[in-house]
Amino acid sequence: MKQTLYMKTALGPIKISEVDGFITELLFVKDTHENPGEQKTPLLEKAEKQIKEYLDGTRRRFDLPLEAKGTEFQKDVWEALSKIPYGETRSYKQVAEMIGRPDASRAVGMANGKNPVLILTPCHRVVGSDGRLTGYAAGLEVKEQLLELEGTHAGR
Repeated sequence: MKQTLYMKTALGPIKISEVDGFITELLFVKDTHENPGEQKTPLLEKAEKQIKEYLDGTRRRFDLPLEAKGTEFQKDVWEALSKIPYGETRSYKQVAEMIGRPDASRAVGMANGKNPVLILTPCHRVVGSDGRLTGYAAGLEVKEQLLELEGTHAGR
């Protein structure tokens, strides 16, 4: 059964969902929803705590079970994203090379845009080949703020 938690952050409201003991979504949303009948699960509480610590600058790695639904290619991309260290960026081409598909930069960009667990799978660490910020599901301003939080400055 899907359980959902909404949390307010300085970057905007975030929705975190859990299904069967796995975090399946972490998305920025337009508004938080109050669900008075829903109870926070221990995993959702742990995810909320870790996100707060990350946004406060005291956490660099997450210890949460993730299950993102997608194609095999998307999952390969997301796995590669999880290997980009905190405070570093990679280009779409570099990610394509990481998965053994050096000509798939555009497809990597599309997979990035479909990432259902933002921040936890750090698609914000992927930038254009010239270092400029390019697309982010939550908007370039949020991407820039996440990179600045991690001590990385990328041009716009």
